[in-house]
Amino acid sequence: MAEETPLDTFKQALTGAARAIARDGEVEVAWSADVPGASGNRFRVPLPARNLPSEQVTEARGFADSFALKLRHHDAGLHASAAPPEPVARACYDAIEQVRYEALGANRFEGIRANLDAATELRTASDPIARAQNSSEVPIQTALSLLLREKLTGEAIPERARAGIDLVREGIEGAVGDDFAGLLDQLGDQEAFQKLALDLLRDLDLTRPTENPEDTEDADSDEDEGEEDEQSGDEQNEGDADPQSAEMAGEMAEGEGDSDADGEMAAEEDVEQGEAGEEGDSSQAPVRPNRPQADIPEGLDYRAYTERFDEEIEADELCDAEELERLRAYLDSQLTGLQGVVTRLANRLQRRLMAQQNRSWDFDQEEGVLDAARLARVVVSPGTALSYKVERDVEFRDTIVTLLIDNSGSMRGRPISIAAISADILARTLERCGVKTEILGFTTRAWKGGQSREAWLADGKPQGPGGEGPGRLNDLRHIIYKQADEPWRRARRNLGLMMREGLLKENIDGEALLWAHSRLVHRPEERRILMVISDGAPVDDSTLSVNSAGYLEAHLRAVIEWVENVSPVQLVAIGIGHDVTRYYRRAVTIMDVEQLGGTIMEQLAELFEDDKSAPASRRRR
Repeated sequence: MAEETPLDTFKQALTGAARAIARDGEVEVAWSADVPGASGNRFRVPLPARNLPSEQVTEARGFADSFALKLRHHDAGLHASAAPPEPVARACYDAIEQVRYEALGANRFEGIRANLDAATELRTASDPIARAQNSSEVPIQTALSLLLREKLTGEAIPERARAGIDLVREGIEGAVGDDFAGLLDQLGDQEAFQKLALDLLRDLDLTRPTENPEDTEDADSDEDEGEEDEQSGDEQNEGDADPQSAEMAGEMAEGEGDSDADGEMAAEEDVEQGEAGEEGDSSQAPVRPNRPQADIPEGLDYRAYTERFDEEIEADELCDAEELERLRAYLDSQLTGLQGVVTRLANRLQRRLMAQQNRSWDFDQEEGVLDAARLARVVVSPGTALSYKVERDVEFRDTIVTLLIDNSGSMRGRPISIAAISADILARTLERCGVKTEILGFTTRAWKGGQSREAWLADGKPQGPGGEGPGRLNDLRHIIYKQADEPWRRARRNLGLMMREGLLKENIDGEALLWAHSRLVHRPEERRILMVISDGAPVDDSTLSVNSAGYLEAHLRAVIEWVENVSPVQLVAIGIGHDVTRYYRRAVTIMDVEQLGGTIMEQLAELFEDDKSAPASRRRR
């Protein structure tokens, strides 16, 4: 029997303490070299060195304590029931709740307080607030959580975050007033606490008050009274038609999906079909102009010193077939547990897309499928006419989806693994639905400048026109993992390339977005969707060191504004751990990379449903 190491002993002690704090004897603690996280009662905490340095031990204890306190004091259903819909407000709402349950432990036990302080210091070190130069670069959810932590526990702001907090403290404290004090009074009551948290978010203008359902019902009732006499007959007919239509559409959807979530999905489809008849005429839906586009928008104050060393390359050209197979196998082994979850989400997306293609019926037909609602009438009087229904095909616009994945060094580890497997399963799902998918990645060929910088140095460091900076000084690497017309089975192994050591370097998002957009606008499909998966702002040290501050970020903002306002391409972004809503109009930020698969599926489903072509209503009986 192998001798137990000090690391094993520490892990046993950590697991026992976590079980005691959570009051759950099934808690398990595992070491992780990636981002710490928890799934139910399975905790992943940072792996300390073999000699167990005290600061690393305290950090591991801090994350385990935080996860255990959440398990004990946090009601996920109650939390979700009142969550605001706005992405930034939701991130703040989640951060405030984390402060609440951590404060319950910190205020009661000094040991837990010290552990949580170490974990907070570690989280802050990698947060954008530690690098913020102005108030617009400070993530509001981080600033709000640190200020609230200061009020609820008395703990000082971490040193790395103090400069960032000083940029926004006055504005936040002026807006929230006495809200922090009110939160302290309700620390042990999650429901009361989250109501006050929502008030605080409204004071910060991050969310809006929710409409009172009773007021809405009263208003609707008052409106309908004047028309009741005229419409009573029609309303009765509608009451007969809609449930039947919903039932048949739900049955149809059940036959088309995979079998692993039939009950849940049938219920979802029933709800969706019941609402479809109330949609407006598709001819009145807003349509983005499909005018020809230039490759680069005009008026951008941006240039590259040279483009000679940039490359656009197929994934299989960066390493041989044998290595790709090995990397793909490694990717699969890293995500064995997660793949089943994402696959179920993909099945749900497939059901929702397939249901849109055939989801309505014409009733009162002379022939077709027997209408079950008319069955009694047919039995009593077999010669009765208009007892059949005919399924109506709904136009499903020809579509292409491009996934543009940030391949920068900050994505290393679990984020890039989950991005790769999510893209893989999404491509397979959309292919089954007849939707073409392209998977692209972007990074640079070198750290801190490559041949472009060397050429600039050899030329004597010339400046741009008017004494401006020389422009971008790194070599772009744009990678094609899967082309739109390429079958999924042929491109599957290419995604393993993201696991290759040394591939992930720096990220120049603006030019990558233009590149992916240019490929999309030259496609023949009627609907074009571009989804960007990133974990922060563009970074390239060689470029930023010789140009004006915010050079790459300003370019990215200009490109996004041009795509969102002028282009026919629908743009959506998913930020991993960083707030991308300050760049993209349609975006969502996730704090745990394991949410990525579900977020991709939901965002795509919403895009399809927002833009689908549907009849004005089902034909009434």
